Amino acid sequence: MNQPSTSLPATARGLRTRRKLVEAAEVVFGEKGFEAASISDITRQAGVALGTFYVYFADKRALFVEVVDGLGARLREALAEGIAAAGTGDRLAVERAGFDAFFRFVSRHRLLYRVVRQAEFIDQECFRRYYRSFAEPYARALERAQAAGELRRLDPEALAYALMGMADFLGMRYVLWGRGRQAEAALEAAVDFIRGGMAAVPPAPAARARRSRSGRAGRKA
Repeated sequence: MNQPSTSLPATARGLRTRRKLVEAAEVVFGEKGFEAASISDITRQAGVALGTFYVYFADKRALFVEVVDGLGARLREALAEGIAAAGTGDRLAVERAGFDAFFRFVSRHRLLYRVVRQAEFIDQECFRRYYRSFAEPYARALERAQAAGELRRLDPEALAYALMGMADFLGMRYVLWGRGRQAEAALEAAVDFIRGGMAAVPPAPAARARRSRSGRAGRKA
């Protein structure tokens, strides 16, 4: 169950201090892991007094949830900005821009994977919320593109999770483990795969003929 943090500070200084704690916790949780990380580790990384922690957060778990939720919010913002910068409404171009924005975010937040995956064992609600917050609007956007004839008719939620899974593993392999041009090549491979699997292309004549014969046979039976 999520442990709520205290309300947001009323002053600019308080907001800065709270932000320092969240940023420090991202580093400490990512490098040491939740169990090994201590509140003193976090306050030391943030450069604030130990007692200051409890002004802003109830406990370590509450801060962890804040870190995961915050990473999700910043990633969604980065994706929206990347897609907007691409300046296109074409769904396949949007997918390319989204994958590219995700790879760029991972390159700047290299502890993202280590932090988020810990949430599965620390706070299941937080872990599921992180992924649902991407999947639900993603599925709605894919459904709109299908209705507009831009994409094949596939289950939009299943498709959203499939694409998220692809981005997740490619980001891990080619951004975290790889270097530069490898990530660019992976991006192009992903886009090409998406184009072949999702694009709303008419079936080949032979496939149409087989379906037509199958339909007639079914009606005769």
